[in-house]
Amino acid sequence: MRSWTTDTPVGAFTVLAQGDTVYASGWTTDLDSLVAVMAPALRPRTIDACADLGRISRAVGRYMNGYVNAIDDIPVRQSSGPFISHAWDVLRDVPAGTTLTYGGFAARCGRPTAVRAAASACSRNAAALFVPCHRVISANGALHGFRYGLGPKGWLLDHESRAKPELAAW
Repeated sequence: MRSWTTDTPVGAFTVLAQGDTVYASGWTTDLDSLVAVMAPALRPRTIDACADLGRISRAVGRYMNGYVNAIDDIPVRQSSGPFISHAWDVLRDVPAGTTLTYGGFAARCGRPTAVRAAASACSRNAAALFVPCHRVISANGALHGFRYGLGPKGWLLDHESRAKPELAAW
């Protein structure tokens, strides 16, 4: 597996990838913390730092420059039970610039009373940004529950809401 770190407006962002597939990512330079969130069967034996992850690096750069849909078709590999795996797929369908409440997210996952399970899917997401758990907020509209802090979560939501329509698609 390879790692790549880049500066963003809210701190260093690191991606762990194999080929063109993201396995883990987040606002940290601590590789051990990223590996710890991955499913045990997917954890790498070795990680080699690299200067560029090709398509993944380009997508992150484009996202940071306002093309907020640039990350949408980057493959992600995570592993969990059926509900959480489905919930991660549902998160990838939440458009940039929109948010869901935890209750709305649970309903979109087909289990409207499973709000805690939906929140658990967010907290167990190893591929921050690519699986946009930052788009899930509290019922009262408050920011809540992002592994990398509310500063990055707020910045991401603001960044996505300010994207110009012509920059959203590419």
